[in-house]
Amino acid sequence: MASYTPPSFHTLKNPSNRHHNNNISCSLHSPSIFTLPTKQQHSSSAGITISTPKDKGTQQQQQWNFFQRAAAMALDAVETALVSHERKHPLPKTADPAVQIAGNFAPVPEQPVKHKLPVIGTIPDCIQGVYVRNGANPLHEPLAGHHFFDGDGMVHAVQIKNGSVSYSCRFTETNRFVKEREIGRPVFPKAIGELHGHSGIARLLLFYARGAFNLLDSTRGLGVANAGLVYFNGRLLAMSEDDLPYHVRVTQSGDLKTVGRYNFDEQLKSTMIAHPKVDPVTGELFALSYDVVQKPYLKYFKFSPNGEKSPDVEIPLDQPTMMHDFAITENFVVIPDQQVVFKLPELIRGGSPVIYDKNKMSRFGVMDKNAKDCSKIKWIDAPDCFCFHLWNSWEEPETDEVVIIGSCMTPPDSIFNECDENLESVLSEIRLNLKTGKSTRRQILSDSDQVNLEAGMVNRNMLGRKTRFAYLALAEPWPKVSGFAKVDLQTGEVKKYIYGEQRFGGEPMFLPKDGNSKNEDDGYILSFVHDEKEWKSELQIIDAKTLNLEARVKLPSRVPYGFHGTFIHAKDLMKQA
Repeated sequence: MASYTPPSFHTLKNPSNRHHNNNISCSLHSPSIFTLPTKQQHSSSAGITISTPKDKGTQQQQQWNFFQRAAAMALDAVETALVSHERKHPLPKTADPAVQIAGNFAPVPEQPVKHKLPVIGTIPDCIQGVYVRNGANPLHEPLAGHHFFDGDGMVHAVQIKNGSVSYSCRFTETNRFVKEREIGRPVFPKAIGELHGHSGIARLLLFYARGAFNLLDSTRGLGVANAGLVYFNGRLLAMSEDDLPYHVRVTQSGDLKTVGRYNFDEQLKSTMIAHPKVDPVTGELFALSYDVVQKPYLKYFKFSPNGEKSPDVEIPLDQPTMMHDFAITENFVVIPDQQVVFKLPELIRGGSPVIYDKNKMSRFGVMDKNAKDCSKIKWIDAPDCFCFHLWNSWEEPETDEVVIIGSCMTPPDSIFNECDENLESVLSEIRLNLKTGKSTRRQILSDSDQVNLEAGMVNRNMLGRKTRFAYLALAEPWPKVSGFAKVDLQTGEVKKYIYGEQRFGGEPMFLPKDGNSKNEDDGYILSFVHDEKEWKSELQIIDAKTLNLEARVKLPSRVPYGFHGTFIHAKDLMKQA
């Protein structure tokens, strides 16, 4: 992640005309819906004739032959005409950059490490390491449609050493990012903001045409790596489900450096979803990969603690289905097959290929974590259930049940497609009876306490085992996060921590105080908080037991609202690959 300052598009301060009341879809994530041109290109080939900086663009053009130059000029003209046509029609809110990246959803430039940040309060002595959080941060100003999920990945890092704190943020230098930085503008199709209707088909054809003429090298991946983060086998991995993970290294000074696209020593041949699961007992990593174009639409695999991959288990599905998340228990993997699906022919009809299929029955598949094939997977129907995230799952052998904790969203596709109905995200307990093949679902919060809960976690030291507490973002006013809730999953009791007037945050990250503690809630919540009145950001550290604020770290620059994070302990940082 070498230092790079983007254009003035990123230097947004506190403009008096920014739109406080603009609604964006949600700070979640979704996958790409297009595949790579299969023809191998030279790594030096980039794209079209426009370039910033000029020297790189000139070098690229010099390497092109006559036919490539002619093709580049023709395809540029096609794109110009396409953009001109698109701008004559109003964009839906879910693809309008004026809505999607307004206010503190707007991108920021990279920040090199700033040390000795001011701290109000006292940081607990047990917090030694680095808190990292991922997010979408477009490098270039969108030319046309743009959804918040489409932005380039940027990791924000706060390192804590004996009470002294530093901060940095860097782009994850994906293949897509590097090529568009060389060219000086967006050239890869945006999965949600641009790929809808006939203009979406035109953009796909434009993309394939550039690949066919070796003007655009997409063989090294086209993902944005902006959603998830996991630390596994000595590597911090930044992920989005449209590509392989990217290995990002935390330097001794607290800076970030992209090592590169990571295929687990050439073992991983497909994409991997952004929410793999690390079993806290075995140290294994479990993951899914789904394809929206060709069968098999879904594959399951795992990695041993030292990174050895298992063979893929192909799981047959009738149609490509969105699976942003899944769950593990002590013995099983729990796979959601829900009602948000991909139907590429919808582009021809003028719509979005990501749709809510009301005629499909939602279901969960329960399969042994060590399965060699899917012959013994057990599918259990769960009517009208769509959980974008699953917070935990565990087994209750005395009742032959697998319990799932997740937030059920309605309408299921509202984060991708514009609709008039208000989105609700209801924290739910879903029980799958392995003996009867039936499911039940109950709302955990009482009607009077019901709030939208999205983005959060349980104590990860107990992932896959029965947990009592979940820490979830109060996604209100949607899609902003006004605080977080500590929910007792047994009683439904809700305790809220509110950030304050015109102050909003994101995912609350639970950091256990001690791995051997007998108390599940013995730890701290870490969360970035932005003051929209003062236009300043900070990291807050809250005692998870008492919900008392322990410390506030004043950050040197604005931190946009983002996605998911993790914490890497100092002893693990010393063992980075």
